[in-house]
Amino acid sequence: MLYKGSNELIKSALILSAAGFAVKIMSAAYRVPFQNIVGDIGFYIYQQIYPIYGIAAILATSGFPVVISKLVAENKHGNQKQLIYQLQAAFFTLLFIGISLFVVFYFGANMIADWMGDLLLAPLIKTISFIFLFLPFLSMWRGYFQGEGDMKPTAVSQVVEQLARVMAILLLASILVSKGYSLYTAGRGALAGSLIGASIGVSLLTYFAARKKLIKTFFIKGLSLNQMYKTAHTVFLHGTAICVSGMVLVLFQLIDSLSLYSILTKTGVAVDYAKSLKGVFDRGQPLIQLGTVTAASFSLVLVPLVTTAWNRKETVFVREKTQSAVKLTIIIGAGAAVGLANIIQPTNVMLFKTATGSTALSILAMSIFFSSLILVCAGVLQGVGHVFAPMKYILLGFIFKFVCNYLLIPIIGIKGAALATIIGLALIAFLLVKKLHEKVTILPVIISTLPILLLSVGIMTVSLQFWQLILSFTGYSGRMYNAIVAISSVMIGSLVYVTFILRRGLLTEEEMSILPFGSKLGRLMKTRRRKL
Repeated sequence: MLYKGSNELIKSALILSAAGFAVKIMSAAYRVPFQNIVGDIGFYIYQQIYPIYGIAAILATSGFPVVISKLVAENKHGNQKQLIYQLQAAFFTLLFIGISLFVVFYFGANMIADWMGDLLLAPLIKTISFIFLFLPFLSMWRGYFQGEGDMKPTAVSQVVEQLARVMAILLLASILVSKGYSLYTAGRGALAGSLIGASIGVSLLTYFAARKKLIKTFFIKGLSLNQMYKTAHTVFLHGTAICVSGMVLVLFQLIDSLSLYSILTKTGVAVDYAKSLKGVFDRGQPLIQLGTVTAASFSLVLVPLVTTAWNRKETVFVREKTQSAVKLTIIIGAGAAVGLANIIQPTNVMLFKTATGSTALSILAMSIFFSSLILVCAGVLQGVGHVFAPMKYILLGFIFKFVCNYLLIPIIGIKGAALATIIGLALIAFLLVKKLHEKVTILPVIISTLPILLLSVGIMTVSLQFWQLILSFTGYSGRMYNAIVAISSVMIGSLVYVTFILRRGLLTEEEMSILPFGSKLGRLMKTRRRKL
């Protein structure tokens, strides 16, 4: 068993997990009203640039803060001057990275917009490029406080930053559209909302840092060139590797931003219709993000636990927790993916007013399963010391996605982009599972889970299709009707899926206790078995 000290680790991980959960919910949810304000073409404009913001957000919340927190945790009881020099070196490294990325995107905006096939996007790229200037401050303070075991500043700054960002985006977009400005101007205003959020995040963290009198540490002289190089090397390489693992969906969105619209126009699709199609395709992004929230939360909690246990040679604990996490991820991911695919048409109308692109979105829904598995497997591999393996596989999947886009989009349009996403993610998931199995035995658990899992999603599919068929006989249509269909289908599908899985004994009591209301479900199933 892990030592009692790990209780603090679990508590800290749960605080960050809760904050991350809230941030992801807000990040997914605001895009529905935003699309309703600006329409499909306005959504296309915003989503073309969003991956650049997404990269900056992950750099400032995942990889670099994790590396800095490790530096602090390893040295906080040792030589304090050594720690100060490491923090200075880390900050200068992040400052260099942030300024470099700003320069690339600001001065390369016209070239990037040309790659995207839409030069009107250049001013928007220039606007969002300023987000990288916030990177060193957000990463440094979050990493420092996490290393000290104080998760409050990180959690508060993330939630407040995201809340301010979402409110600014919706407010600015609404005002600009209502005043008759172009959709490109509205998109630029929405991106400015992200800068407002980041500035509030930096202000909050600086306030926390000033209270602890940390700012003066950056003015202490004595940092050597050798210390600078060693720390910069660690921060850059390890930070990038960890960041890439959290960027899977954002990187795939970036490929679609660079290729989908331009391929459509080159194959003869009218400009405005191509923009609309890309906007329709991007409707899937908030749905996928919501579907992977649970896996992301698992990963946040699991990594520090696995790392601590692995370092203490507690291989049984690592194996048990990893097997449970992988099994739960497969069950939740499969249920969410197949469930969404079954109800995508009414969900599409409920959220985005029309059923356009429902077939492509139903294909894209399957990415929930693979991306969930990727998040958890990559997290565990990092925990057991394989920091660079996930990055290697993700970059390979990135290339496959890029190639498949160029092969499939000219033939089947946005359905080809959706299929390319599934192929790329499936490849990454397969390679990560294979690699993880070499360190922690997980394949027998996956194989033993699959028969019941396939039967469960099959029964859920039949139930959902039958329910939607019955409702179709009412003769009703419209957004409200589709909302009723979608919401009632979620409840029915969840009930059928969870009941069947529990009755077949696929989850242990301990695994059930991890789920929301899992303990109550476990007791209920126990009571029913006794009665039988």
